[in-house]
Amino acid sequence: MKARYQFRFYPTDQQQQLLAQLFGCVRVVWNDALAICKDSEKLPSNNDLQKLVITQAKKTDGRSWLSDVSNIPLQQSVADLGVAYKNFFDSLKGKRKGKKVNSPKLKRKTSRQSARFRIGGFSIKGDEVYLTKIGNVKPIWSRGLPSSPSSVTVIKDCANRYFLSFVVEIQPIQIDAKNQSIGIDLGLKTFAVMSNGDKAISPNYSILDKRIRRKQRKLARQQKDSKRRNKTRLQIAKLHNKIADTRKDFLHKLSTQVVSDNQAIVLEDLNVSGMVKNCKLARAISLQGWREFRVFCEAKSEKLNRDFRVISRWEPTSQVCSCCGYRWGKVDLSIRSVLCLNCNTEHDRDQNASKNIEMVGMGHRHDLKRTRSDCQTTPVASCSESSRITDVLRR
Repeated sequence: MKARYQFRFYPTDQQQQLLAQLFGCVRVVWNDALAICKDSEKLPSNNDLQKLVITQAKKTDGRSWLSDVSNIPLQQSVADLGVAYKNFFDSLKGKRKGKKVNSPKLKRKTSRQSARFRIGGFSIKGDEVYLTKIGNVKPIWSRGLPSSPSSVTVIKDCANRYFLSFVVEIQPIQIDAKNQSIGIDLGLKTFAVMSNGDKAISPNYSILDKRIRRKQRKLARQQKDSKRRNKTRLQIAKLHNKIADTRKDFLHKLSTQVVSDNQAIVLEDLNVSGMVKNCKLARAISLQGWREFRVFCEAKSEKLNRDFRVISRWEPTSQVCSCCGYRWGKVDLSIRSVLCLNCNTEHDRDQNASKNIEMVGMGHRHDLKRTRSDCQTTPVASCSESSRITDVLRR
């Protein structure tokens, strides 16, 4: 299986100028190829596009400076455009799972910049990496590469940070797990509640989020393309990166611990794209990174030979007693503790849901037909049903 190893590096002033020139050429080739594709009745092949936007463009006065950079990232930019169009058409035909993919868009100078070098365009010499027509750069090696990389991508993010991203081939690792299985219920106040009783609380992003809101209001009042506006935009990008780095560090540590200790990991298929349409909870949900946590768990499960499972979002995990299977129906979100009327067991709402997620994922389910209540349950537990509500917390 393939994996990415990313390392930060600090280029010299001359290398920054060369990288800026390379990013600009890659961006121009992408935009020129995209314009040709939009004007053509039939999508041209990658070879035809490379001849038009690279080979023939170098002979013109307006694009002669394309010869000053390496040809490999330019060719890769055209190939990436072909992959983007393939994903777009597969999404239209229903061949691609997940959310609909939009058509490729023009690249902007203020967005994230990248250029990919294949084998022949880079080489690793000791602690340094040689990039064609850029020179030797020295990344901060936080860990070693498990194998020789097949490609390296030079990245410059919106906060003017530079990274090298290597694609390497890794082999699955066999590590004995401590536990057989675990179910995880994701939430806002508590990020993850495990079926074994553990809880994981996410970092507090509210302080940085308030600073971003204040800076964004300031950015909206400033004149476009002014130096003050560009300075504010850079400050906002740095704050966003700080939140993203904090969240990624937390999710990496949590997913590593969960996957290492359990043989089977069961999550619920949350409709995050539908949840963020709620204007009151959209920002809080987006900051948590539920989808990113699922991707990390799935990738690390494949690496460690673990069984990763996802149950349907329609499973009534919060409406069923994890002990006897009695279904009490929908309960308001403000109710955090429930007393089962059938077995008189008091449940924490999230803890009960995580146990049900584990049971459904592992195929052990209660006989709901036998334990289903005779009468129809109310959509929200009423205040008169004191036996069902044991603890009410404020929202």
